[in-house]
Amino acid sequence: MILKEELVNKIKDYFDLNIYETKVWLALLTKGTASAGEIASLSGVPRSRTYDVLESLEKKGFALVKLGKPVKYMGVKPNIILEKLKNNVRKDAEDKVVSLSNLKSTEEYTQLEELYTVGINPVKREDLSASLKGRSNISNHLREILENAEKEVIICTNAEEFKMKEKLFKETIELLGKAKIKVKIALSGNDALIKAISEDLGIKIKKINVDAKFFIVDKKEILFYLTKESTKEDTAIWLNSDFFSTAFADLFDMAVN
Repeated sequence: MILKEELVNKIKDYFDLNIYETKVWLALLTKGTASAGEIASLSGVPRSRTYDVLESLEKKGFALVKLGKPVKYMGVKPNIILEKLKNNVRKDAEDKVVSLSNLKSTEEYTQLEELYTVGINPVKREDLSASLKGRSNISNHLREILENAEKEVIICTNAEEFKMKEKLFKETIELLGKAKIKVKIALSGNDALIKAISEDLGIKIKKINVDAKFFIVDKKEILFYLTKESTKEDTAIWLNSDFFSTAFADLFDMAVN
């Protein structure tokens, strides 16, 4: 059996295996049931290494030892492996979330907060502006400034972007509504999608033909995207400027009224 190098490399990365493990697993899937010698011939893995590799695959759940003699091995179905790995990732993520949540109750976290708020040169929020890179970083910062709003939030983006971040916006808008904070939304894009979003949120949304993405909080802070299409490499600018934010807010009001 000749295994294409491209396939081996991709499967190796997808399933977090080494080269030998990948070749042996693929050989098992091809053969169905095979002895160590047959696997060595099929996979091209040295016979002296095949037993170690099979033992490793068995521990990881990629191979099974068939009962009886001579000893033979079977490859586990890809679908079973995939579901197992998904469950492992989900469990690891849940454990990590719990660990991070508990971090706030530690003395070390308290010291971190003290360093930020009462350090030698404490950071003043009004002095800040920043370039944000990466979809996740931008979303996290956006959530923070929106949730800290006191009077008004302005959202201007496209309907597709809004839909993609629906969970973030919906949860935040519900919190703002409970706090009696005014929310103004203008979206560009598909009329039917805008209508559906408006009905789902229970908020009147203005249709706008300006292809821009920005968020204004209390006419003090503004976050605007520098990239049109949403990708993992998104870039945005955050400014804490009364003058700039007020000017943008006034232009927004002129455009939607």
